[in-house]
Amino acid sequence: MKRSILVIADGRSPITLRWLEALNKLNFEISLVSTYPVEKSTPVKTIRVMPLGFTGLVSGAAETGEKRKSASWKRNLRRLIQIARPLVFKIRAILGPLTLPKYEKELKSLIEEIKPDIVHALRIPYEGMLARVTPADIPLVVSVWGNDFTLHANASVRMKRLTKEAMQRANGLLADVERDILLGRQWGFSTQKTALVVPGGGGIHFEEIEAAKQTNPSGIDFQSHDPVIINPRGIRAYARSDVFFKAIPLVLERFPRALFLCVAMKDQAEALHWYRHYNLEKNVLLLPLISQAELWSLFHRSQISVSITTHDGTPNTLIEAMACGCFPIAGDIESIREWITPWVNGLLVPPDNHEALARAIIKTVENTELLNNARVINRKLLLQKADANLILQKLKLFYDDLMNPDS
Repeated sequence: MKRSILVIADGRSPITLRWLEALNKLNFEISLVSTYPVEKSTPVKTIRVMPLGFTGLVSGAAETGEKRKSASWKRNLRRLIQIARPLVFKIRAILGPLTLPKYEKELKSLIEEIKPDIVHALRIPYEGMLARVTPADIPLVVSVWGNDFTLHANASVRMKRLTKEAMQRANGLLADVERDILLGRQWGFSTQKTALVVPGGGGIHFEEIEAAKQTNPSGIDFQSHDPVIINPRGIRAYARSDVFFKAIPLVLERFPRALFLCVAMKDQAEALHWYRHYNLEKNVLLLPLISQAELWSLFHRSQISVSITTHDGTPNTLIEAMACGCFPIAGDIESIREWITPWVNGLLVPPDNHEALARAIIKTVENTELLNNARVINRKLLLQKADANLILQKLKLFYDDLMNPDS
C-alpha cells in the first residue's frame, strides 16, 4: 500500500518537479498544494493552488497567445515590480503574511480530506509558514533554501515570528548546506529532531546532464567567441547583477571575443539598463527562461559560470555547472565556502567588487591547468556529496524515520 504525502511548494519550480520525481520513485501517492498557478502534472494525484504572498502578481510565468493579451496588465505590473524590486520586497514581507489565514483554513480542510501520512513544505516563506498549522499527529518536514534565514526571516516582525513557529512545529528539517541546519536550530528546530543535508533539490542526475552535452538547442554560434561565460541566476533581489555587468567591459578589454550568456534576463528592466549603458550588443546575449536541458547544454559549452549573490544556500545552478565541467566563480559567502576552495575547484570574490570579479574571470581563462584540475575535482566532489541515487537512499531513511518513529 502506498504512503501518501502532501507537498506544499511552487509547482512551477524545477526543484519541485525534481522532488516530485524522487517521491514517486519512493512509492508515495502525492498531492500538491502549489503557491503559484500551475497545471496538473504527473505523478501528482491531486493539486490545489493557494497563491500565498501575492504570488499571482510576482509570478514570472510565461504567457502566450490570447492568455498573453488578457494578462497584459499583469505583465506591465511585473515590469514595475522589477524596477522597484527592493521596495516590493519590503512591502511583500509586511503584507505577504496577511494572506496566510485564509489559506490556513483551506489547508486544514484539505488535510482532513486526503489524510496524508506526512506533509512536506519545500521552503519556509510562505510554504513552511502555511504548513505550520498541520495537525500535530501528522509529521511535518520543512525544506530550507539559501535565503530563508539570511534574507526573509528578518524582513519583518511577522516574518520573524512565522519563521520561528514553522521551525518549532517541524518534525524534520532538510537543507542544502550545513549552515542552514545550524541556523534552523537557532530559529527553534529542536536538537532532538531529525535533520538532513540534501544538495541540489534531490541531487545531481549525471546521466541526464551528460546527455545534454550532445545538444545545442539554443542555436548559438559558439565558434565566433572565446571564452564563453554564463550567468544562470537571472534577476533576483539578492543577486548582484550590477556587479556582474560592470565587470564585463573590463573582461572585454583583455578578451574582446568573449561571450556572456545571461539566462532569464531577456526583457528584464535591470539587465536591459546595463546592456544598453555599456553597449554590450556584440558580446552579451540576454536569454529567456530556458529548460533544464538547455541550461545544461550551455554549461557544457561555457568555460566559466558566474553567480554573485549576497544570500544563498547551495544553488542548483552552482553544482549543475560544476557537474558540466564549468568553472564556478561565486560571491564569497559562508554557504558557498562549503563547496568551493579558492584556486582549487573555483574562485570566490567579494559580492560588491566588480573589479575583483573581472580579475577572477581573466585569471581563470588564462590558467588552463586550474580549469582542467577543477573539472576532475568537482566531478569527484559531486559524486561523493550530491549523486541523486545516493540522496534517494538517504531520503527514504529520513521519511521512514519520521513516519515510523518507534520502529
